[in-house]
Amino acid sequence: MNLVVIGTQWGDEGKGKIVDLLSEFSDYVIRYQGGHNAGHTIVIGEHTIVLHLIPTGLLQANKKGVIGNGVVIDPKALLEEINTLQQQGISVEGRLFISASAHLIMPYHQKLDLESEKVKGHKKIGTTGRGIGPAYADKMSRTGIRVCDLFDASFFREKLQTNLEEINTILAQIYHAAPFDLEVIHKEYLGYAEKIKPYVTDTALLLNQAIDAGQDLLFEGAQGTHLDVDHGTYPYVTSSNSGAGGASTGTGVGPTRFDEVLGVTKAYTTRVGSGPFPSELTGDTGDLLRKKGNEFGATTGRPRRCGWFDAIQVRHTVRINHMNALALTKLDVLDGFPEISICVGYKVDGKVLSEMPCSLKKLEQATPVLKHFPGWDTSTNGLTDYESLPENAKKYIEAISELVGCRIDMISTSSKRGETIVRRMPFSGE
Repeated sequence: MNLVVIGTQWGDEGKGKIVDLLSEFSDYVIRYQGGHNAGHTIVIGEHTIVLHLIPTGLLQANKKGVIGNGVVIDPKALLEEINTLQQQGISVEGRLFISASAHLIMPYHQKLDLESEKVKGHKKIGTTGRGIGPAYADKMSRTGIRVCDLFDASFFREKLQTNLEEINTILAQIYHAAPFDLEVIHKEYLGYAEKIKPYVTDTALLLNQAIDAGQDLLFEGAQGTHLDVDHGTYPYVTSSNSGAGGASTGTGVGPTRFDEVLGVTKAYTTRVGSGPFPSELTGDTGDLLRKKGNEFGATTGRPRRCGWFDAIQVRHTVRINHMNALALTKLDVLDGFPEISICVGYKVDGKVLSEMPCSLKKLEQATPVLKHFPGWDTSTNGLTDYESLPENAKKYIEAISELVGCRIDMISTSSKRGETIVRRMPFSGE
């Protein structure tokens, strides 16, 4: 079976835990887009592990992980992550495979990212400043440097020199920033090349051979669908296709080879950085959600904006990804709220919209139309059986399923690996 797991909101839905849980039943776990701006947090016993580039499945013994061609890689960050895992007794030797076609994040990408955000002022996108956007921009403008380029020193130097001639001019004349030294970067990245070379291969060939051999593959999306560069709240999006379609273009696995799409959705809504957020709560309730849910970025530590569950948003996600099922996370965070609301429409210029508008201006002006549900006092933390849930929690879950038009197969009741209600396991064949 080939399963794609994606976020349904603006990222931070708890995909790391769900992918970690499902990895037990797969042979390969594959990252297909994004960069080290993504952070997947997994709690195993007393240990919390945050991954940025390494596929989550490598935390499971004997599993194999692939970083696909659609990912942009900062080799320094990647090697640091490999080293951190090794210090925790987790070796990736012989289990990690990196696409030779993946593009590299260069030092000038990070500088351009930071400088560009500075000059935008209050109109800034809210990027992590890690060079993701500029790296993808170079990829699309056909000036990017790929992993395979590192293994031909003279060719790599030629490409780097050409790029720096333009980049240094931009830095000096537009941003009044210091230029980059060709020799310094060339030497640094050739050093990285030697260290990552054992992991580099034709991952498209590897994955298609694995499928032909009947192995189970789990494709792990980063960010969320509404940060997708095509289908998200543009321009407040990431620079790649974080929806299910990206799994094909980002790996070289044909679209007809995927069997199911599982969406991970939080029981409420969060967003990091700038951009429209119709169901956002800016008062005490939002602060309480942030505190109870520990809503701070795994990668940046930035506080997340919090709001009620947005059924309009997730229904849109279900549709454009042709989603089979949902995994609902952080239900326990809602324990104790006397009343819980779901956004079921957007009011714009006196009219109620039942679908997400493309217009950024309309989304920014939208006020939520809310449907209210009674809360529950009984704790759901750690429950693993659906029937043990409070009745009001069940009604809330059923309402979400009905409003977004998708069944809910899994319900996470804490950050711990084993504390999940599984109503249907995707790899079970049922």
